[in-house]
Amino acid sequence: MNELIIVLDFGGQYNQLIARRIRENNVYCEIHPNDISLEKIKELNPKGIILTGGPNSVYKEDSPLCDKKIFELGIPILGICYGAQLMAYLFGGKVSTAPTSEYGRTKVFTDGNSKLFANVRSSTICWMSHTDYVEEAPKDFKVTSHTKTCPVASMEKDNLYAVQFHPEVMHTQEGDTMLTNFIKNICNCKGDWIMHDFAEATIQQMKQKIGSGKVLCALSGGVDSSVAAVMLSRAIGKQLICVFVDTGLLRKNEADEVERIFGQNSNYDLNFIKVDAKDRFLKKLKGVTDPESKRKIIGAEFIRVFEEEAKKIGKVDYLVQGTIYPDIIESGHGKSAVIKSHHNVGGLPEHVDFKEIIEPLKLLFKDEVRKVGIDLGLPNYLVSKQPFPGPGLGIRIIGEVTKEKVALVQEADWIFRDEIENAGINLSQYFAALTNMRSVGVMGDERTYDHAIALRAVITSDFMTAETAKIPWEILEKVTRRIVNEVKGVNRVFYDCTGKPPGTIEFE
Repeated sequence: MNELIIVLDFGGQYNQLIARRIRENNVYCEIHPNDISLEKIKELNPKGIILTGGPNSVYKEDSPLCDKKIFELGIPILGICYGAQLMAYLFGGKVSTAPTSEYGRTKVFTDGNSKLFANVRSSTICWMSHTDYVEEAPKDFKVTSHTKTCPVASMEKDNLYAVQFHPEVMHTQEGDTMLTNFIKNICNCKGDWIMHDFAEATIQQMKQKIGSGKVLCALSGGVDSSVAAVMLSRAIGKQLICVFVDTGLLRKNEADEVERIFGQNSNYDLNFIKVDAKDRFLKKLKGVTDPESKRKIIGAEFIRVFEEEAKKIGKVDYLVQGTIYPDIIESGHGKSAVIKSHHNVGGLPEHVDFKEIIEPLKLLFKDEVRKVGIDLGLPNYLVSKQPFPGPGLGIRIIGEVTKEKVALVQEADWIFRDEIENAGINLSQYFAALTNMRSVGVMGDERTYDHAIALRAVITSDFMTAETAKIPWEILEKVTRRIVNEVKGVNRVFYDCTGKPPGTIEFE
């Protein structure tokens, strides 16, 4: 069995990021609820445990706790932010509201005598995000770092470690070193888990689970659903029926591209069905402006389409979706707060014709999905395709979705992507969105009152945090000129300079 680190979820938004950082050290990691039983932890037999951050105050009556007996198992434990405060609280330390809250990049001073800070500078920049703090460390705990306003930025006792900051985020300059120290030097993990093993094990698990059953796959043509489809194809071959729904909310020419890759002349061992549902989705979205409502309407309609296709095909036992880890965390599964709902997260409708949903990628991050895709032999251009949300352009059109607006944003988006590709700029995700504002302009000596397009481009390694891409001005100028000149109905273009957080990568 692979070495395992488990992460106990106390509701922080960086929880999945912690797991990803562990896996970067080639150590398998799973996330479990904070109230997991002691017996289950013993059964999992982890090499280490990490307690995550969270939005609660540990001293309040309804705040999430964990079984204190986990600290008696002899397993190394690292508490992060709320997890650090919880450790201090359970061992009799004093946790209270900080006189000065710390948010963002903060200088932390270490004492140089902790295994956790081996090869870490005595003064290092860490990412803080807390209102409460450990005012007094518990008896027998040694304070190993501090900031100007936080007396206990980290503490430890035996194999128990706690840090007030977030080593998992990229803004903590030496966070990778700290986590590697915990995994390799404290938990003594060898780091022999590789993505190929995970993919092959998942394929075999699906083969055993499905048996002779029929499987319906929600194929969008994006990276996630494509990799999921090929994994299922490897597991069960022609038992897999891939249904591609043309919602009318896809990027320009994308429906034709998906059919070309997976259709009749495909190299993949699967069945492919294309459903033209453009009018159906537009009708459902008529008059709807709230982003959450649009997401839920699109998600529900997706399922209804699959129900209908399943009835045409005959008995279908399973529905496959390309859900990945960030989808789950942002939809509020576990203890974390809901940021936005994802159409492929949340289970089946009340009257469903499928037995169960299969999500082979639900434990993977985007970069890990790409690695699996390459390992399975998918073409690079498909695996490297930038993310596209399940609800499609429905959430890149602010306000009501109409056929005319879809056509407008498709053209603007195509121009933006064309110019970025021609310039050879490497970006994680970039697209055009249609704002819900109209403004006065002058074109051909005539007054116009037309739409405004917003351009969005980010750099990220994990899609949990992101920075705005610094696209050269001459490229933005060219894109703007082309959009205004070539897309009828647009007279103004903006560039979004907001990172994540505080924004999300998508607009809605």
